[in-house]
Amino acid sequence: MGLYDKFSRLANDRGQFQSSGLNPFGTCIDEIYSATEGRIGNQKIVLAGTNNYLGLTFDAQAIADGQAALAAQGTGTTGSRMANGSYSAHLMLEQELTAFFDRPTAIVFPTGYTANLGVISTLAGPGSVVLIDADSHASIYDACALGGAEIIRFRHNDAKDLERRMVRLGERAREAIIIVEGIYSMLGDVAPLVDIVDIKRRLGGYLLVDEAHSFGVMGANGRGLAEALGVEQDVDIVLGTFSKSLASIGGFAVGSKAMEVLRYSSRPYIFTASPSPSSIASVRSSLKMIAQHPELREKLWSNAHRLYQGLAKLGYELGPRISPVVPVMIGSKEDGLRFWRDLIAKGVYVNLVLPPAAPAGMTLLRCSVNAAHSEEQIDTIIQAFAALKK
Repeated sequence: MGLYDKFSRLANDRGQFQSSGLNPFGTCIDEIYSATEGRIGNQKIVLAGTNNYLGLTFDAQAIADGQAALAAQGTGTTGSRMANGSYSAHLMLEQELTAFFDRPTAIVFPTGYTANLGVISTLAGPGSVVLIDADSHASIYDACALGGAEIIRFRHNDAKDLERRMVRLGERAREAIIIVEGIYSMLGDVAPLVDIVDIKRRLGGYLLVDEAHSFGVMGANGRGLAEALGVEQDVDIVLGTFSKSLASIGGFAVGSKAMEVLRYSSRPYIFTASPSPSSIASVRSSLKMIAQHPELREKLWSNAHRLYQGLAKLGYELGPRISPVVPVMIGSKEDGLRFWRDLIAKGVYVNLVLPPAAPAGMTLLRCSVNAAHSEEQIDTIIQAFAALKK
């Protein structure tokens, strides 16, 4: 058996989508003009599949701060903070995150993926029990597997199912780790945090919330779903990324003072090179924007309502709630690919999501709006979908 023979079925499945036309698994966006516009081949497109929720990728101050850090501190750190030391900007960003979240401790990671990997795999070791939402991100599944914990899945957004499984654990529930997300990246729905917090108060456990897609998007200050629902004090650790609302790359965890021990025990933190100076500088700039400009969130949600309602009027089957993530359910993989290519031909780029990345075997055309989209651009997206409906 050859080294790659076990992937033959996957390769054949993917090959079917690469035989003609644009390849959804290797899309080249030839130029990026702004937070909302780009070019694929000869086609100018509206970018509606970026997760750039606050539209800050072209923020002038963030770019200037990143360029200044690049010139002053170089292109990269070339090693982990444990080995090479922390740059002052790493420490300053962590202090700014603690202030933003009003938490004693923040730890910065190179990516959101490694933030989940580093925190969860270290806390959820052999002998631990982790209860995770069935639709959790791959990084959460991988982190639990790496740590060696017993993994118990509960039905997506089903607090009663979580409670049943906690009850079965008996006394072990008091030390169990519960992991959910704020906004779920595929369907745009949110965790029933109020109900989950009630279960935690009655049965015990520790609650970790991955706010990757809800940070900057929800809450009076943009801290995420836990803030929006008023349950922040019951969340033990908030995890997040810099690659969505903060328009850069990196990840973070915020929690109690005791969380500091992860710096000396988390292998993904200890053995991964720290984020580059330019990334840290642009994140710090964008964090200030989130704190000082709540109107960005207002515009984001206005755009989300406009797109969701426009597509709903056309008769498309959408996600369960209005969200900056607007998934359009498509009947088959073949239809999904055809719709995706036709949208690009009409000047709109969205994400084609196929099983198993899409939940429950669905095929999705996943749209994501941001605060930089104009009403005219949102209408362009709606009109492109309307033309496909015909």
